[in-house]
Amino acid sequence: MVRLASPPATPSQYQQILGVRFFVGDAPEAVEIGARGGLVVVPAAPALLELERDADYRHALLDADLAITDSGLLVMYWNLVTRQSIHRVSGLEYLRLLLQRPELKNPGSTLWVMPSETSLSRNLDWLQKEGYPFSVSDCYIAPKYAKGPIQDDKLVEIVNSRRPRHVIICVGGGVQEKLGHCLKRRCAGTPAIHCIGAAIGFLSGDQVRIPHWADQQVLGWLFRCASDPKRFVPRYVRALALLRLLWRFGHRMPNLLAGTPL
Repeated sequence: MVRLASPPATPSQYQQILGVRFFVGDAPEAVEIGARGGLVVVPAAPALLELERDADYRHALLDADLAITDSGLLVMYWNLVTRQSIHRVSGLEYLRLLLQRPELKNPGSTLWVMPSETSLSRNLDWLQKEGYPFSVSDCYIAPKYAKGPIQDDKLVEIVNSRRPRHVIICVGGGVQEKLGHCLKRRCAGTPAIHCIGAAIGFLSGDQVRIPHWADQQVLGWLFRCASDPKRFVPRYVRALALLRLLWRFGHRMPNLLAGTPL
């Protein structure tokens, strides 16, 4: 009797890094999962440093329904040191594919959380030119949140009254995840909450435009630094501290620094 060889094992679609369960499949799969509902986070390298000094940020990532590997620094380090060759899931590619879903063409399907009136104007203008039926009434301008836990009663009330299928949060990393976590805990139903940060700005021109090839080659940081070196060069230099966290903790969640409020 000939014994057939077992089929090769399918690599896991998830990898625990710094205590967070990251999805490491491909972008279309990530969008399919994220669109079902729940909290989607796209943590960049600078925001991941908050894991050791912001307990609320930690809770948000741990409670996320989907965390994708947008950070090129994280993926390159992990592949080099562990030789596991995980896949990077670009937040910009995630948004591009999300915008292709037919339900986003339906009026009232989506609520956009914008960081400012200027960003709202530029992003909404681009969305309307692309054929999306969004108006100012489909957008909410996030206030400047204080440090610590985030609660936004007004936004929670809007989501609960409108019941959008998607909530797309375009505010900065380290804040958007905590805001998304607030909505997940307090909003009725199960909206899909996508924390995609500046990604919409790369398409609309609110931020420097990043070509598809540059995003795929993990060169988005270079375009941002070239567009505003005083702002972005120090940010990405500080992000190199992520290598220390990865070297020290690997799969484990970093310890909170002494004196950090729980």
